[in-house]
Amino acid sequence: MTDNDPSAQDRHTPEPGTPEQPNPEAHTGSSEREDTERYREGGQGTDEFRYPPRTPIGDYAQGGYPTSPHTQSGYTAYSLGPTQSSPERRGMPGRLVAGVALLALLVGGGAGAATGYLAADTATESSAPNALNQPPPQARQTGNAPEGSVEAVAEKLKPSVVQLQVRGFGSANEGSGFILSEDGYILTNNHVVEAAARGGRITVVFHDGEETSARIVGRDPTTDIAVVRAENVSGLTTVELGRSDDLRVGESVVAIGSPYELAGTVTAGIVSSLNRPVTAGGQGDQTTVMDAIQTDAAINPGNSGGPLANMQGQVIGINSAIYSPSQGGNVGIGFAIPIDQARRTADEIIKNGHATQTYIGATVGNAPSGGAVIGDVESGSPAEQAGLKSGDVVVKMDDRRIEDANALVASIRTRAPGEKATFTLADGNTVEVTLGGQPVRVN
Repeated sequence: MTDNDPSAQDRHTPEPGTPEQPNPEAHTGSSEREDTERYREGGQGTDEFRYPPRTPIGDYAQGGYPTSPHTQSGYTAYSLGPTQSSPERRGMPGRLVAGVALLALLVGGGAGAATGYLAADTATESSAPNALNQPPPQARQTGNAPEGSVEAVAEKLKPSVVQLQVRGFGSANEGSGFILSEDGYILTNNHVVEAAARGGRITVVFHDGEETSARIVGRDPTTDIAVVRAENVSGLTTVELGRSDDLRVGESVVAIGSPYELAGTVTAGIVSSLNRPVTAGGQGDQTTVMDAIQTDAAINPGNSGGPLANMQGQVIGINSAIYSPSQGGNVGIGFAIPIDQARRTADEIIKNGHATQTYIGATVGNAPSGGAVIGDVESGSPAEQAGLKSGDVVVKMDDRRIEDANALVASIRTRAPGEKATFTLADGNTVEVTLGGQPVRVN
């Protein structure tokens, strides 16, 4: 157990007779300042003073950040989570905050009582206008939220967004998901539920606080998509799925999820960019490259698997990763899996129990002058049948410019097996490839 484990700090009980931790902001007299100086000189972390830090939420957040960076096209992306926790740590932020608030209330209450007593003898009523004498405004009308507002999107989506608590062998994670069907199918990220894939446990927490267990229906690490099914439920409120192929940079979006176990958190932003090749789930190789939607809506560890929605309340992406140069929280660069790709994968999982990956049957690398260079070509593969050869450099796929290998891989995976794509080579020649499909194998 490490020194910065907040669960360890929270469970510590001071020795009998240990003085309470002074609160420098609440104390005002000279004796209180002396207590504060003694605390600063060595109390924190000693046998005499073993109290949680004065900013428990910050320390708790440190435990939830991912640790496996990867670099794609100049971006270091981190999986959003799920947040790392344990059964003892669940709910801790609330307890710590409550404890600190109670300490401040008790100290401040005593000082306030004395001050109030003195003021009672000297207070004089002023005739100047005073805001405290103004009557409170009437309560706002409780009608429907304005159409197209963040409030309206939250009102529509929150009943369909869930928190997922995952327990595996030696690990405990939390993330988000959203309801696809009234009988319990839920879409989320593979990296949220992966820990429960070999005998673990998943608990679904609905927006009203009700809980039930869930099982994994199927998952696809290559696209970071998973489907789970809540047990013993019916009549659930489902999301409305939108489209991601007609998104525009600059349009407003809303994210909903459970960052740091704060279920039902709503944030808003815009689509910052489209077609960003990033690696899903923090794997750091081409096996999980996705063609992501970039957004500046605040998303953090625990938002993984939650919806990114347009202003009609339609889900257009699944929040999956953030760019975090110092392994910190949100810096305004988040990534979501486009719903068009996620929808196809989820449909295959529900119908067949597994997903199908689009491929061309050739390795690719970064060309020195830009583009993706074809490496080994498998015999009988779509790439060979189309006439692609080792050493060919692809600079465009249909109308999309290909800057590197990850861009080509991501572009291919956004398409369905059987579709045709035109590859433009660096020498100006074009090759038409009929994209193949193969079942995703999960260990």
